[in-house]
Amino acid sequence: MAASYIERPPLPELAGVVRTVWIQRTGNTSYVQRHLPTGGIEIHFPIGGEPQLIGPLTGPMIDVIPARTTIVGARFKPGCAPPLPEMLDDVVDRRVDLTQLWGSAAHRLVDTMAEAGTPERALAIMQAHLAERFRRAIRTDALMREAVTALMPWHPVGIDTVATAFSLSPSQLRRRCLQAVGTSPKVLQRTLRFQGFLALAQAGAVATGRRGADGMAGVAIDAGYADQAHLSRECLRLTGCTPRQLLGGDIDRCECGHDHSASYAPFLATRRGPLLRG
Repeated sequence: MAASYIERPPLPELAGVVRTVWIQRTGNTSYVQRHLPTGGIEIHFPIGGEPQLIGPLTGPMIDVIPARTTIVGARFKPGCAPPLPEMLDDVVDRRVDLTQLWGSAAHRLVDTMAEAGTPERALAIMQAHLAERFRRAIRTDALMREAVTALMPWHPVGIDTVATAFSLSPSQLRRRCLQAVGTSPKVLQRTLRFQGFLALAQAGAVATGRRGADGMAGVAIDAGYADQAHLSRECLRLTGCTPRQLLGGDIDRCECGHDHSASYAPFLATRRGPLLRG
């Protein structure tokens, strides 16, 4: 069994709430997975195993995936978690058995996915289940979805300014963010800024041409950091690694070797200016 990782956009009916879906195979040896903060939650379905929800992260979470394991998963956009009996701030930095949250529905889904025959069919079953859950659910907080967009790294803005723009006090924005996202607006903004840096690195982005700001430093500034040192501090806080350790020593690839373009292409869609190397 060869190790592989295939990431792709979600079904169109999930595009507003799911950032990406994937299939991961570990091969004949175990794989050390470093989960990073994304601002959203993830659900993981090991074929033949117990499904898990990974709550919003504020730092790295290390996971050792056994050999010859196939995982089907989905990563949700901030503020767009599927219906859960717990508040999102209760699952921050936690790994939770999904059957404890979804009960018998999760057990039935696990059995159906295990009988699918191929990971691709299992992925389709998972997405169909999610689409049905969202069709039956109360709508997500539309204001917070707009606030997430306002906190994206490409347009740096103060938290008080965001609150005022949505006719909220800073404390009201914080409360709504904790409910819809699981973290405070400041923590979310910091996470999205780092995701912006990773998106630029994954895309092989060029810096926008500021004098003295090229390479890693230039991409750091374009993502909203004051300088490369600022990026390095935040990278250590969020991942436990320096940027070069995380990316394998180069800004145009990720050390894990996986192609994350399906995840980062929509994230980059709102960025203006030069993006890809010619």
